[in-house]
Amino acid sequence: MIGKLTGKVDAIGESFLIIDVGGVGYEVQASARALRNLKPGDVASLTIDTHVREDAIRLFGFQSEHERSWFRTLQTIQGVGAKVALGVLGVLSPQDLATAIALGNWAAVEEAPGVGKKLAQRIVAELKDKAPPLSVAGLDVPTAAAGGKVVIPQHAAAEAISALTNLGYNPAQASSAVAAAMKELGADAATAQLIKRGLRELAR
Repeated sequence: MIGKLTGKVDAIGESFLIIDVGGVGYEVQASARALRNLKPGDVASLTIDTHVREDAIRLFGFQSEHERSWFRTLQTIQGVGAKVALGVLGVLSPQDLATAIALGNWAAVEEAPGVGKKLAQRIVAELKDKAPPLSVAGLDVPTAAAGGKVVIPQHAAAEAISALTNLGYNPAQASSAVAAAMKELGADAATAQLIKRGLRELAR
């Protein structure tokens, strides 16, 4: 099984790229979002999910292990195959997807090609308890602000999730509770407010 490929991007198609690794060109299926971030001549390092069938071997490439994990998780849902899973990840980053699931925002998932309302609702409902911890609203992703300073968005939310986890709630429950608190109190809410509101949500 191939788990990772690093090489030069030789060509890019509508839903795939050819990556040259030591003179061998591998055709790798990738999401539209991943393909937009690459161009011929770039050196790319992709995490690979290998699908072996009787008549073909297909390679699916991702920019992180986290993204590949979501690709696999999405396919545990009835009606979601590799093509649809790639479509979802082409519209939503792993952080955006986790946020949509935590907030029950099936409309965001419905934006993906091949996903109708019922399937979007099923994805959100069935993955509600599988949202990776600290990925709600991109809590673990540093971004550069004006003036060159690096800030961590929703730092209070990250602290609130950590506090609820330390109280014994599982990460998925904590993430969902804090997401609900953020939705009600706003993104500028303090850690203590989010913890208090999150505990009320968990007590329901």
